[in-house]
Amino acid sequence: MSNVKNPEIGRTIDVNGIKTNLHDIGSGPSVMLIHGSGPGVTAWANWRLVMPELSKNYRVVAPDMLGFGFTERPTNTQCNVDRWINHAIGILDALDIEQCDLVGNSFGGGIALALAIRHPHRVRRLILMGSVGVPFTLTPGLDAVWGYSPSLTAMKSLLDIFAYDRSLVTDELAELRYEASIRPGFHEAFSSMFPAPRQRWIDALASEEADIRAIQHQTLIMHGREDQIIPLQTSQKLFEWIPKSQLHVFGQCGHWTQIEHAARFSTLVSNFLAEI
Repeated sequence: MSNVKNPEIGRTIDVNGIKTNLHDIGSGPSVMLIHGSGPGVTAWANWRLVMPELSKNYRVVAPDMLGFGFTERPTNTQCNVDRWINHAIGILDALDIEQCDLVGNSFGGGIALALAIRHPHRVRRLILMGSVGVPFTLTPGLDAVWGYSPSLTAMKSLLDIFAYDRSLVTDELAELRYEASIRPGFHEAFSSMFPAPRQRWIDALASEEADIRAIQHQTLIMHGREDQIIPLQTSQKLFEWIPKSQLHVFGQCGHWTQIEHAARFSTLVSNFLAEI
């Protein structure tokens, strides 16, 4: 048995009775990072390349959201937007964070968007990356992600869909993510979240157009031009609807902006958050 600590496990806090795994590093203004919804996903897997850089100037809080990673999985409870938002707010409350900058990736972008709409005073600035949250037609890529059945071959083909640069998709990474996806309880929780037909889950994660147009937060929107999972048009629509928004599109980039362009991502985020 290895004694090497799993870097995906940070600290555990109680959030309304749910033991929640999160990373809480750095000091300064608080930034919360909400991960995406891939199989075996954890906050660390999503944000490992950008947390060290952001934590130089900020207190970075990156939780495993309800139903994901090493956060406790309540039995007999279907996860939904309300529960995810309540969990995120509960994390802020448990850490005595009155207001934070909020970064959401993909699925996490939909949660971040809805949280900013429902609890505007808890969010200072909003960052959405490859985000859901507006209506769009289910892509073959997203259908494959949410419909994943555990196998090394399936994981390799998924990683091919995620990344534009195939050199990032090593056998070692595929093995790691596959092993992560079959940890006890992980796949059962994941497969119960987005069962077919899957268009309904895109719709359930979408906020109302009028609510999005009413957002008053300064908002940075980012997307990979070659994203096969969430189409670029979703970010273009968010840019059109959110009054105080800016859109940055990365060429030669798939769905993994924070991994494929980690340094640029961290610089963009840091500059945006530092603006007066």
